[in-house]
Amino acid sequence: MPFHKLEYISIENQTNEFPKHFHETFCISLIHKGTEQIDFDKHSLFSEAGIISITNPYEVHSNPLIDKTLCLKFDTIYVPNELMKKALNGKNIKFTNGNRKIKSKKTTRLFLALKDALDATDIETIDSHFHQLAKALEKFSDESTTDYSYIDFKNFANINNYIENHIQEKFHLEELSKMAHINKYGFSKKFKTYTGMTPMNYILMRKVFSSKKIIKNTTNLTDLAYLYNFTDLAHYSKTFKRFIGTSPKDYKNSLL
Repeated sequence: MPFHKLEYISIENQTNEFPKHFHETFCISLIHKGTEQIDFDKHSLFSEAGIISITNPYEVHSNPLIDKTLCLKFDTIYVPNELMKKALNGKNIKFTNGNRKIKSKKTTRLFLALKDALDATDIETIDSHFHQLAKALEKFSDESTTDYSYIDFKNFANINNYIENHIQEKFHLEELSKMAHINKYGFSKKFKTYTGMTPMNYILMRKVFSSKKIIKNTTNLTDLAYLYNFTDLAHYSKTFKRFIGTSPKDYKNSLL
């Protein structure tokens, strides 16, 4: 199994809010300190220390901070659906409102064991702990009848394809709205209705996630910022932290 696709991030002191975004993976977080808030379209989820919280792939959500004076500490493991599905013998699962919060000593122990294995980059140990964690999480899930796919852009699919194929370029709302044959105000409103995000917020998110995939411990972050048409490294770092929770410099250092 391609365990290099498994990734985790540790946030020691989360003091900024995450805007609306989604991940292409299951986002499995263990809260160590503070209370995490996840806002979905019609409800919010609050998870305190000791809780594992989960969002499904392509599920739009935001993360406000309940109290910016209190730090939030958590670990998150990102699990692609193909890995989860393979570990569960082809079964698709999803987590709904009643089972997004998991308080289980056994599941927490398996989560931490997998995190330690990922640190050690021991493939056999990762394999063992991931399968155990997937099986433990399955008990809290519902079966999904369909595979996860990209967010539904409806009649804006061509716009999304254009964005993905030109992600390193600079985008203008006026140009995108012309492609959709609608004025920019109508375009922004309909785009947000379909995706849950404004066009420019979506583009910034995709730029950050795309650039994150190619960061190595030898990457020049200033060059990367300009490659993706950010104003400068400061602009890139601020945007990166908005969506990832840590700076690109700290993320790069974690790869060492």
